[in-house]
Amino acid sequence: MEFKHISILLQESVDFLITDKNGIYVDCTMGGAGHSSGFAAQLEAGGLLLGIDQDEDAIAVASKRLLGKFTCQTKVAKANFKDFPLVLDSLGIDKIDGIFFDLGVSSYQLDCAERGFSYMHNGPLDMRMNQDAKLDAAYVVNNYSEADLAEIIHKYGEERWSKRIAQFIVAARKEKPLTTTFELVDVIKKAIPKGARIDGPHPAKRTFQAIRIEVNNELGILAETMETAVKRLKSGGRIGVITFHSLEDRIIKQTFAKLVKGCTCPPQLPVCICGNKPLLKKAGNMVPSKKEIEENPRSRSARLRYAIKI
Repeated sequence: MEFKHISILLQESVDFLITDKNGIYVDCTMGGAGHSSGFAAQLEAGGLLLGIDQDEDAIAVASKRLLGKFTCQTKVAKANFKDFPLVLDSLGIDKIDGIFFDLGVSSYQLDCAERGFSYMHNGPLDMRMNQDAKLDAAYVVNNYSEADLAEIIHKYGEERWSKRIAQFIVAARKEKPLTTTFELVDVIKKAIPKGARIDGPHPAKRTFQAIRIEVNNELGILAETMETAVKRLKSGGRIGVITFHSLEDRIIKQTFAKLVKGCTCPPQLPVCICGNKPLLKKAGNMVPSKKEIEENPRSRSARLRYAIKI
């Protein structure tokens, strides 16, 4: 299957991130190199664009689209975005001019049935962004306790029917293990009352999101990774993060706010005793234009959060 993915808020991301045409920039979620190509196109011979991704398919495609195709230097590395400091260290790079994250699942991953991300295509219950990872969706669905399933679906999917869905999953897997996305979709549809399925998104959307987040530990690594990213920026360096749902967006927003404020002392203290200084300034956000949403409906929930290192 061809690796197709429409980069969201592409021009906005490029315009914000690139300030030094001979600088060092890192795209920690390279995917099919949409944003990476946009960044690289703005750089001159002294610049470097480093693309990182944990997905083998993305690495293969992005390598063809990036390496040797631009005036600047381009490098590609396979790693989880939380491990970007290790990649920088291996290249002898300390500080960088800009860093970018496009969170969530790509269109390619959603549309590739055999990856098991989508409730719209039948495939194996996988959902691993890193195909070398041990934990997959099938294990979560067939081995987690009913209580743990309910908690995950409620916490990561914000699903009101989480307990009932978990109950139905456990009952179904007693008959036989659930191995495909459509088998899981059928169980979810049976669990959610018919009246609750008439309006709103696909009944399996929230549960699939929750299981995907659990499999890839998407939220557990966000705050620490953002703080590390800011520390690796040069003064005046920039960070941009595209989020797609309220859970990850809240983490990014709160982390940026913390780094803008600096001090973590209780408000009742007359003077600061923690010694933490602000690291960021000008934190803000933007959303896709009406035109972009019309051309790419998947961009509807996207938000670009950005900030500048002091």
